[in-house]
Amino acid sequence: MKLPSGLRLEGTPFDGREFSRLWFVATATYGVGDIVTTIALIGFSEKVREANPLIRAAVDALGNAGLVGLKLAVFLTFILVSVDAAQREDPIFYYLPPIVLTVMGTFTTVYNVRLLMG
Repeated sequence: MKLPSGLRLEGTPFDGREFSRLWFVATATYGVGDIVTTIALIGFSEKVREANPLIRAAVDALGNAGLVGLKLAVFLTFILVSVDAAQREDPIFYYLPPIVLTVMGTFTTVYNVRLLMG
């Protein structure tokens, strides 16, 4: 599959391997850790309910698919922001999206695990 030229890093000062590493960590924390622990909380905890009203509404309407769909939409939006920033040679908005998702994902994963254990 060939990507449109606007979705490539060629011709930018940014390295594709670095991009992959940044987004791998964001995927592991926000994409996997947060989703798995949130599903565990929603499915197995009678004491805890989802605090985020948008996620709660998505789960109420579509179940776990709503949660995953919403997270995927956020994730893809952030990737597009990062790639667009690379095209504009803007290092702040190139690095900021994967860093924000990594921090959010790490925090929510650890918080969810604490809730599961308590």
